Amino acid sequence: MALTLTPRTLSVASAYPDPPFDLIDDGSASGFDIELMRAICAQLGLVLQPVRYSGDDFNGIFDGLANRSYDAVISGTTITPERAAIALFSQPYLEFNQGVAVNRRSTPDAASLADLHGLTAGIQSGNTSAIVAKRLLSEGAIANIKYYPYHGIAAALDDLEAGRIGLVIKLHPVIAWLVKNRPALSVAIEVPTREKLGIAFAKQNQALCEAVNRALAALRENGEFARLQARWFPRPGG
Repeated sequence: MALTLTPRTLSVASAYPDPPFDLIDDGSASGFDIELMRAICAQLGLVLQPVRYSGDDFNGIFDGLANRSYDAVISGTTITPERAAIALFSQPYLEFNQGVAVNRRSTPDAASLADLHGLTAGIQSGNTSAIVAKRLLSEGAIANIKYYPYHGIAAALDDLEAGRIGLVIKLHPVIAWLVKNRPALSVAIEVPTREKLGIAFAKQNQALCEAVNRALAALRENGEFARLQARWFPRPGG
């Protein structure tokens, strides 16, 4: 089969907003994932065509691979057994934990999972943060879970600011980015989930997956990957 659906073009779906991975800046797609895919396309002699996924449940993004709506998915996407059963994944390119944001006005002393008792967690539908939330609920560490459409993260943070929910769980670099301009909110806890992120492809497109893996290796070798990582995920104090 051909490497891509359209000759010389790589169509890649992402769910926005998911900064610093995927964001819209002045009407154009940007973020670490998008810049990484542009660099990969340069390695492969392809032109990147970003595609915006707007479904309510993030896991629906993989349907577009099977029905040939786009070539790949990159969206700060954790590789899970369930997702790997329906899509091919590249070699992992980054690893992060989940972060827990709280309202410092209502829970000023929250510093551990034990401090979340009685609170409701806000979770995006189809997000791996739900795994953490369900575990906390089963253990009695939180009182309830409220699910938001995947593109409704701003509504979840609005509810957290207003005290309608008690916390929001999201991949750490994303939640840290999203609360930095909301003074009442802060990331109080990092849950060590060690989630490996990958680029997803249709199950039958092994050739494209292998080509992207080679491009990733080349970007690590020539230092471009490290430069992108330093730009979008600066170290504290750096």
